[in-house]
Amino acid sequence: MKDLKVVFMGTPEFAIPVLNKLIELTNVVLVVTKTDAYVGRKKILTPSPIKVIATKNNIPVFTPNKLKEEYQTILDYKPDLIVTCAYGKILNKEILDYPKYGCLNIHASILPKYRGSSPMQYAILNGDKKTGVTLMYMDEGMDTGDIIDILECDINDDDNLENIHDKLSLLGAKILENNLDNIINNKIKRIKQNNDLATYAPKIEREMEDLSFNDNVIHVYNKIRAFSPYPLTKTIIFNEEVKIVKAHYELCKSEINKLYINKDSLGIGCIDGIIYIDIIKPVGKNNMNIKDYLNGKKIK
Repeated sequence: MKDLKVVFMGTPEFAIPVLNKLIELTNVVLVVTKTDAYVGRKKILTPSPIKVIATKNNIPVFTPNKLKEEYQTILDYKPDLIVTCAYGKILNKEILDYPKYGCLNIHASILPKYRGSSPMQYAILNGDKKTGVTLMYMDEGMDTGDIIDILECDINDDDNLENIHDKLSLLGAKILENNLDNIINNKIKRIKQNNDLATYAPKIEREMEDLSFNDNVIHVYNKIRAFSPYPLTKTIIFNEEVKIVKAHYELCKSEINKLYINKDSLGIGCIDGIIYIDIIKPVGKNNMNIKDYLNGKKIK
């Protein structure tokens, strides 16, 4: 398949295994990604993770500001196939109609569940026991195209966003490798999505980071792990804002918002149990275990 001309479109670390697999199997003629962004407190102009991989492999990179107006650059490379993974933009019809073998997308959910930009977070938030990746043909809708294949994986009780991200990232490369030959040889049986079963996973907004302990303890625990390691949930303890990186819980009688403290543990009461904080991040500081945090506060 090294004569297969592919344009890849993606941006974050999640998409790296997919791009690496395409570089291994095909001729990636162009990578499309987001423009360089200012990162960190020092506002250092930084390329996307996908741009770093493309540059390392001497692949041309295109960073359009307005894809619908600048798409001709993509067509000029005459791709046989376009593959997207975590690119974040809907492709216009001119792009969708061009490649001989179509436009494929790798989406981090079991479609039609969790269409949208934050499927991994919502799977954990809702306490799902399984998630997966879907390989699909793209259309003009948001994650609405015909399904080619689905690979599933378990969500363990202690999995956070980082764990699930890493599992599904590798599955993305695997599902593409499993199906690429059949796609090229027109041996795929398209599966229409049942729109009546569709659910959505919209962008995680900043106000969603706030924790409320007036809730079931498992719901609070799921939110902590769905937002870890980024952007992290936050609350107020000892009159200061802190972010919670890791926690565990106990189902028991408790008082909502009451602090349960001893020399090396700090718990917060919920409706039906206690959330015990394991790793905490005070504003402007690094992560620290709860014992060190309490020692610094000189809590008796």
